[in-house]
Amino acid sequence: MEYTVILHKAEEGGYWAEVPALESCFSQGDTIEQTLANIKSAIESHLIALRSEGKKPPEDNVLVFAKVKAA
Repeated sequence: MEYTVILHKAEEGGYWAEVPALESCFSQGDTIEQTLANIKSAIESHLIALRSEGKKPPEDNVLVFAKVKAA
């Protein structure tokens, strides 16, 4: 499955990531690459847990992000 991931810069340094379609699915890392690898692992673990509970993994709720310039 493929999910939308949102990356954020962490105040203390590094990055953290969240998966909007998967409640409470977060991870972090020192670099973007590490954060993406960590969130992939978190997603896989989350999906295994859902399936073990007999739940169907949710579809991605694709989000669209846009920058808007304001005065």
